[in-house]
Amino acid sequence: MFSKGELKQRVYASTREAFALFRSTTREMIEQFELRNREEGHNIRFEYSDRGDFEFEMKFAGDVLIFMMHTNVFEFSRDHQVMKSPYIREDASRSYCGVIHIYNFLADSFLYQRDNDLGYLIGRVFVNADKHYFIEGKRELGMLYNNFNTSLINNESVKSIVESAIEYTTNFDLLTPPYDEVKLVSVGEMRTSFDKKSMVTGKRLGFRFQADTD
Repeated sequence: MFSKGELKQRVYASTREAFALFRSTTREMIEQFELRNREEGHNIRFEYSDRGDFEFEMKFAGDVLIFMMHTNVFEFSRDHQVMKSPYIREDASRSYCGVIHIYNFLADSFLYQRDNDLGYLIGRVFVNADKHYFIEGKRELGMLYNNFNTSLINNESVKSIVESAIEYTTNFDLLTPPYDEVKLVSVGEMRTSFDKKSMVTGKRLGFRFQADTD
């Protein structure tokens, strides 16, 4: 038996390894996408950027996906559906996980330094000490490999997760915000250059993103 401290160290190590796999697999995928673009004459650029030890980004078309590993270890709440599974009931230590978040932002938000713009958490990947994983996410991501007892982090599963994140992001369109949300503009905002106004841009600005579950 491992002490809780040792268990959390194992979880952290497994999550670091999983995040490193996300990083390397994403780089490989971007190289493949770029090669295919050149061969088929497409003009959609894919770019990779490191943002530190625990973050990296993937940019394509008008979107950015940011992958971020949390440095702490978590446990699911008692009410979470995962806690009711035989996999966890057999060994409660399996419920301790590291977390990798996947956020979607507009590329222009960074390009034009629109600090007030919104990004969206489209998925989070929980990884336990045995490198089993569970995903909570929107649409394509939420339907991926949610069998905690059998799903293992490896090159193939990471590739599927990244592909699904790209697919969801591509289908997650920028909607015109409701008129009443943007009808008032201050003098200060109008005196500021357009791209740096405090007016917020987001794909679901003025809409309930939480309702987007199908």
